[in-house]
Amino acid sequence: MTSHPSRIPDTVTLPELTLRGMILGAFITVIFTASNVYLGLKVGLTFSSSIPAAVISMAVLRALRAGNILENNMVQTQASAAGTLSSIIFVIPGLLMMGHWHGFPFWLTVAICGAGGMLGVMFTIPLRRAMVVDSELPYPEGVAAAEILRIGSAGMEGVDEKAGARAASDATGTARAHAAATDTAAADDQANAAGAREIAFGGIVSALFAFGTSGLKIFGESITAWIPAGSAVFRLTTGFSLALIGAGYLIGIVSGLAILLGIVISWGVAVPVLTSITPNTDAQAISAFASGLWAHKVRFIGAGTIGVAAVWTLITLAKPMIEGVKTSFTAIRNARSGARGGAGMPGRTELDLAPHWIIGITLVLVAILIVAFGAFLSSAPLSVGAIATLVLCGVIFAVVFGFLVAAACGYMAGLVGSSASPISGIGIVAVILVSLLILAVSQASGLLATQDGRELAIALALFTTSAVIAVATISNDNLQDLKTGWLVGATPWRQQVALLIGCVVGAAVIPPVLNLLYNAYGFPGALPHAGMDPAQALSAPQATLMTAIATGIFTHQLDWSMIGIGVVLGIVLIVIDAALAKRGGVARLPVIAVGIGIYLPPTIGSVLVLGAVLAWIVERVLRARAKARNVDYEKFADHANRRGVLLASGLIVGESLVGVLIAAVVGFTGKDAPLAIVNGVFAPTSEWLALVVFAAICVVVARRVLAAAK
Repeated sequence: MTSHPSRIPDTVTLPELTLRGMILGAFITVIFTASNVYLGLKVGLTFSSSIPAAVISMAVLRALRAGNILENNMVQTQASAAGTLSSIIFVIPGLLMMGHWHGFPFWLTVAICGAGGMLGVMFTIPLRRAMVVDSELPYPEGVAAAEILRIGSAGMEGVDEKAGARAASDATGTARAHAAATDTAAADDQANAAGAREIAFGGIVSALFAFGTSGLKIFGESITAWIPAGSAVFRLTTGFSLALIGAGYLIGIVSGLAILLGIVISWGVAVPVLTSITPNTDAQAISAFASGLWAHKVRFIGAGTIGVAAVWTLITLAKPMIEGVKTSFTAIRNARSGARGGAGMPGRTELDLAPHWIIGITLVLVAILIVAFGAFLSSAPLSVGAIATLVLCGVIFAVVFGFLVAAACGYMAGLVGSSASPISGIGIVAVILVSLLILAVSQASGLLATQDGRELAIALALFTTSAVIAVATISNDNLQDLKTGWLVGATPWRQQVALLIGCVVGAAVIPPVLNLLYNAYGFPGALPHAGMDPAQALSAPQATLMTAIATGIFTHQLDWSMIGIGVVLGIVLIVIDAALAKRGGVARLPVIAVGIGIYLPPTIGSVLVLGAVLAWIVERVLRARAKARNVDYEKFADHANRRGVLLASGLIVGESLVGVLIAAVVGFTGKDAPLAIVNGVFAPTSEWLALVVFAAICVVVARRVLAAAK
């Protein structure tokens, strides 16, 4: 078992899942869920709330002169689950856009969000050992959150190293053990103080830059060069996000290069080919023309690749997942025998929720879904048998497909972090498959014979996809949080309970926030009041896309060629990666990472690549210096590598906190850029200014890491 000097040992028990922690987590949940819902509907992006929640929790509990690292971890676990559940807005507003709903019914929305999210928790519990404990996935946000908790919780009541020192002394009963443990605790205190400075440095730099970008607008958010070559169009671009630099630094060069390959396939091959063979009948600017082709065609290649990679990930993880289930049962048996005085009592950090609880909760959640789907179809002009068939199809698909994508979503979170994971890509695959299923089942019932029947079928496809998205997004977040918990020494089953609580609270917050925003702004094609300005409507880009896909399938107008290309590409990449694995060495080709590179906007993917390259350059320089001095690399670079992790974590923290604040200000004022001090005329200058400052910060980060090598 891998240990960390600041990891709470199994022999130490601290308060974790406390009432005050749950209340604080619920309060943070309301703020972050509301901010995420607005931001997602406005621009199609959400932020991970794990790190901001950890920071707020530590500040509040420290002000109360109470708390410890494990209690802080539980608060951020609960809040992050709820904040992540807001990704349901990638689908569910489509029910209003197509006119099936005229508001978000509270209990029905709570049921689909809550039950789906809690199933995501249940499905990933058996994966914890295989994908968290025994996996080498980087989990950038999980690692960053653990570092934040270690640094911020140092010195709090009952916490970590000193508790570990006392436990070691008590266990041995010797003065020598006590002295050694106390020395270790003192050394860790010094390391924590130094680490706090690194996180603070990265956080302040990132926060100031993010505020200048998203708030004051003096820095551009990206810079792009459109390059025409005959009728073909190429794009060179990068975004300016220090949080993504931090995430890229943590994911490593292998995944970074795989994402780069996806970007090259997307913008170096697919878009140029399509722009050269597709007539620009509306005489659009080349930027709008190329971006439209990427959004409506090339992105589906990425969705197809991600879908194939998801299936392959499940296949490759089948054996370790089964082993994880066996380990859970063994731990339960050992716990029972230990309680009866037997040997083999498992450690506190090995205990997941008991299998009988997992099975029981899962069955209850499936029953809730059955009731929710029945209520959704209760007014359908169909026979009881036809409605029952559609309910079973929807529920079985949501449960089975949700289970299948849970492993893939957890893998994506482990690879690039929760914020950068393309959950909407999973949604695209889900809406296509469930639409085809409903299309096949509904032929005999006559549901598709009328316009109203087709609209009901489309609505059912979106409703089912909403449940899948809830499962997928929590699976994506759950393993990230469990990685944080493993690194700090949390009790897994308590974390899993906190995740369930977070899903319930988040599900209760989402419907009123959605109704509030809908009545204030409206959605494209769905304005609740007469005289509303369509230009002010929340764009809800993913929901618009999902609705268009489902409509295209039921009207037989969807272009399948791009998805097919993505499937074939995914199979080819899997074969290449298998050959590289058989050959041995570090060279690999993570297929999901390639799909992510194709699917994500290049302004996001490119920055992840830059962060990975920055880490690679730092490593190469450190190795060269170690070789020149004829010293062991691991010892020489240990302090520098730790500083790199802390700085990268700080970069993620600073921008995340500013993102929360900016989203709150935008929501409060109702303006897109309420803090901007420049107008659109300054935009070209702001892009070049951002490029210079962004590059300078990257150089400073690299030099600061290298300076720590001894």
